Amino acid sequence: MSPALTGVLIAVVTVSDRSSRGERVDASGPILAEALRSLGAEVWATTVPDGADQVEHVIRAAVAEGARVVLTSGGTGIGPRDLTPEGTANVIARPLPGIAERLRAVDADAVPGAVLSRGLAGLTGGTHPAIVINVAGSTEAARSAAAVLADVLPHALSQLDGEDH
Repeated sequence: MSPALTGVLIAVVTVSDRSSRGERVDASGPILAEALRSLGAEVWATTVPDGADQVEHVIRAAVAEGARVVLTSGGTGIGPRDLTPEGTANVIARPLPGIAERLRAVDADAVPGAVLSRGLAGLTGGTHPAIVINVAGSTEAARSAAAVLADVLPHALSQLDGEDH
């Protein structure tokens, strides 16, 4: 049996001022990227500074390059520079609130602060929509999101392609 996401182009975008300046090693993005690669996905990874404009720009660029899924890691909290959801909202045409809710819920018992994540999930518009999902920036959130998304993404992409439920 082939991996569930064979050949699917997925962009993993770490959103972090410090990581984008080289002041801190990105730990969460590589966890997501490796988990997706193990499922057969082709992964394009990058790091951008915090801010709504940067997030919107990188999501639009990834989708224009053919990404079927864009995962962001970081910038979902309540700090002044945590504006990943705002940038994401500018590209989402159809929300997928159940994904964001599940990502928060899966971590909330172990990490009470997980409920502060404002991450979004949804579909871009256009004739070839992509799935965009915000993941909190911790390594724990990346690991749990990878487990949840391994089950969800193949089915979501199948539905997005018009296949039966």
